[in-house]
Amino acid sequence: MPTRAFICGCAGFELTQVERTFLRESQPWGLILFRRNVETPAQVARLVAQFRECVGRTAPVLIDQEGGRVQRLGPPHWRAYPSAARLAQFGDQSAHLVTLAARLMAHDLALLGINIDCLPVLDVPAVGGHAVIGDRAYGDNAASVAMLGRAAASGLMAGGVLPVMKHIPGHGRAGADTHLELPVVATSRAELERSDFAAFRACRDLPMAMTAHVVYSDIDPSGPATTSALVVQAIIRDFIGFDGLLISDDLSMKALSGTFAEKTARLFAAGVDMALHCNGDIGEALEIVSSTPVLQGKALQRADSALAQLRAPEPFDPVDAAAELLRALAVLA
Repeated sequence: MPTRAFICGCAGFELTQVERTFLRESQPWGLILFRRNVETPAQVARLVAQFRECVGRTAPVLIDQEGGRVQRLGPPHWRAYPSAARLAQFGDQSAHLVTLAARLMAHDLALLGINIDCLPVLDVPAVGGHAVIGDRAYGDNAASVAMLGRAAASGLMAGGVLPVMKHIPGHGRAGADTHLELPVVATSRAELERSDFAAFRACRDLPMAMTAHVVYSDIDPSGPATTSALVVQAIIRDFIGFDGLLISDDLSMKALSGTFAEKTARLFAAGVDMALHCNGDIGEALEIVSSTPVLQGKALQRADSALAQLRAPEPFDPVDAAAELLRALAVLA
């Protein structure tokens, strides 16, 4: 069966029979895991295998494992990782430690069969921006954010895990949490290009990116980047120069209005390659599928190109790496 251009979630630790049927019939490109799906390493590995058995291929499995406030795998089975902001405090050592932490995270993920991490966050926080980004950012200027974001991406890829930069073209000025409402950024396009968009432009060669549910009113006041053909083409594809796989942020977030079918149709019409739905609600997912095309054409090329960048993990000693990271963090405690 043809693959469809969406990534779905699931409800719990195991796939239900209803979910198995849905996956077999709808053939999503990938699955994203959340804390509700995580109990033990053996259980997570089993869930990943169940998903791939249902779709009949080694399909992508994603997770948000950033460190700090956003990490779906945590104690007691996985180590707790520092936030991006904390790692950015080490000056000349920061890039090395960011790479090291990302490499350790990739090691954790690869053991479970998870091969995509929604990291790095390339948003540049601004005065008045909502705390939803906050310490998830690598700094307060585009150059630092881009440098450390690339270091994180390098660490992941060395460990056999693909990065997804987010939230393109920039969430740092948003004055609201898009999980709850739609933010409107009134900053001029010229200033956005100089600051917010610049970190993504510097990392435009990375394989995947996730959109921002943010309105940039000086560019397109009619809707957020996720559903704006103008933002997708003029900013993400042309100015930033990103030609990788473009994935929407979660369709179940309150920033987007309309039915799930309408939201899905709008994002594909805008030129986004892949719809993302995270909460595991089958009723919503079925509605999304009704407006989701088969993965084909340029979107398929981008998806295939991204997956072609997966490689076997490089030689690595996780014990020594974890000890080095802990020693560094202890100095700055």
